Amino acid sequence: MFKILDLHDALMDLMPDIEVVFESKSADSIRVQAPEILSRLAEAARGILSEFENAVLREPSLVPVPGGTIHPLTRYVMNYISLISDYKQTLIELILSKPSTGSRYSGDSTTPDMEFAELEGKTPLAIHLIWIIVILQFNLDGKSKHYKDVSLAHLFMMNNVHYIVQKVKGSPELREMIGDNYLRKLTGKFRQAATSHQRATWVRVLYCLRDEGLHVSGSFSSGVSKSALRERFKTFNAMLEEVHRTQATWLVPDNQLREELRISISEKLIPAYRSFLGRLPCISALEEEIPVKKVG
Repeated sequence: MFKILDLHDALMDLMPDIEVVFESKSADSIRVQAPEILSRLAEAARGILSEFENAVLREPSLVPVPGGTIHPLTRYVMNYISLISDYKQTLIELILSKPSTGSRYSGDSTTPDMEFAELEGKTPLAIHLIWIIVILQFNLDGKSKHYKDVSLAHLFMMNNVHYIVQKVKGSPELREMIGDNYLRKLTGKFRQAATSHQRATWVRVLYCLRDEGLHVSGSFSSGVSKSALRERFKTFNAMLEEVHRTQATWLVPDNQLREELRISISEKLIPAYRSFLGRLPCISALEEEIPVKKVG
């Protein structure tokens, strides 16, 4: 596409000179052909954009990327549309219609939905770029389902949508066309994936830090079953070690995002653990008997 756009722009710049140099009747065919070539270049650019959208939607790779990292398709597509934004002025003139697919409630499960009414006021080019991001997410969501671990599937979506958000933020032209409203929607999807990843990972671990099932009789402070408490900590330790063993091979390429995840997990796990210990007045007396995992 970009070579064709370069040719289009070069020929467009030469059009006034072509009119002057080939103004004679004998050169009339050249003067006539130049606009026709310009039109065919414009049509080729539109066709390539449509083919690219279909290719993103139908990209067939099903093997999950190791560790839930950023998929090569995500990098390629976002780099491609960042380059498209560099040709903004030319493409705004050439792209005159909205994407031909994506009508909401179409009933086609192989195509995502997009409400064009929400994008009122945007240029057809901007709508095409948003549509490309929509179908990229749709494809990625399908790929995420090939992970056997649900938490890893959410991590994969978190990594990839975060990458999309960062690429949009990093390109002023692309951000202007996408718009802050859609950027906020993308950011919301990334945060939802991050929340789902943490919930899928830590809900079962945190469930161990509950009082239910530890009572023998009477008040909690005087009626804690040593055997029940021992089993509770044994389960907690095993789950914590399993999470560490499994997720040690998972990837979060963005340094800032990785640190935010660590902080978020610490803010959930450590206070819950300390609160659990604080509700057990007898814990210090039992520490030698019970394998208590030191958290935080």
